[in-house]
Amino acid sequence: MEKKFVVDQKSLLNVLASMQPICTKRTTIDATSFILFHIGPRELILKSTDLEISLQSSCTIKESDLTENQSFLVSGRRIFELVKELEGDIQFTFDSQSLSLRSNTVHLTLNIKDAQEFPPFPERIENLMHMDAKFMLEMLDKVAFLIPQNNANPALNGLFLEVSDQDFKMTTTDGHCLAQVTSTKYTLADAKKWLLPRRAIFEIKKILEAFQDATLFVGVCGNQVVFSGSAFNFFTKLLVDPFPNYKPILDKNGFIPATVERADFVKTLRRSACLLSGQFIATKFEFGEQLLNVSMHNKEVGKLEEALPIDGFQGAQLEVRFYAPYLLNGLQAFNDTKSILYLKNSSRPIIFESNNQELRLTYLVMPVSPTAA
Repeated sequence: MEKKFVVDQKSLLNVLASMQPICTKRTTIDATSFILFHIGPRELILKSTDLEISLQSSCTIKESDLTENQSFLVSGRRIFELVKELEGDIQFTFDSQSLSLRSNTVHLTLNIKDAQEFPPFPERIENLMHMDAKFMLEMLDKVAFLIPQNNANPALNGLFLEVSDQDFKMTTTDGHCLAQVTSTKYTLADAKKWLLPRRAIFEIKKILEAFQDATLFVGVCGNQVVFSGSAFNFFTKLLVDPFPNYKPILDKNGFIPATVERADFVKTLRRSACLLSGQFIATKFEFGEQLLNVSMHNKEVGKLEEALPIDGFQGAQLEVRFYAPYLLNGLQAFNDTKSILYLKNSSRPIIFESNNQELRLTYLVMPVSPTAA
């Protein structure tokens, strides 16, 4: 006997779109290319997993003749592509073998599978804390750009999340640079440390942007971390390799502080990057009491020589070489008018810090050898 339910196209499409990166990834189990539909009298729950990350989302059912919950599997890619081409309310009817979609004069049918073929899905979430979802998204935006995709050191291919009774901290590094954002707005008495894979970070960013929830819950489910909103639960497994001990390199003992106009410095770096022509060539930075002299010479393209005002630098003139794109990538995450920086010598990193106490951003770049000039 056929059963019927009605769902709004836009609401369903948003959920299906968020599941596409999961259900289209190849795994050892064919059923992961399917989305689990679990239909109740008032709510449609959809689940997708690729065995590493999983997403559960829900939509309100407008009409239904179901008296008890029903479940089945439908091709994730095909249901998304069909719903994308429909408008308004979609009426679904299904039996043991097929799912029909009706919208205005359109009538489509897809084959379905038994829900028992779907792999085990994470259950029993333990929420540990909640926070402003936009604030979480802002923190992720500050550091996620630096996560490598396929670094030889597996521990670098993720974001290190630390929560303690002091602060909430995220750290990323590609081996050349390090980005860290810290907030004292959210804390946890029972400290936690998680190394979240790059893919999970970019998926939760997209989900937070799509669902626009005011509050985000952070919790655990077995050995997985869970991010939850009003209509979704996003699960991710963790990277098992230990994240590098970054604390010694962030020690600014003996470093000299200075400030430069961030907008002017960024423009200089962009001009320097324009002359690289895809080559790894160092830019020379000469720090003095009143001026920062910047120069770069690409024999195949041309030269750059600029001088920028610098404030607060005290000590002997210091010459350091950096790869301009490394500096530029991090500085674009700052909102401050002035860039606060710290230097020690030609072999130690340059460290930038924001003056935002609620959301403190630190960005570190290692110098490069003069032979790269």
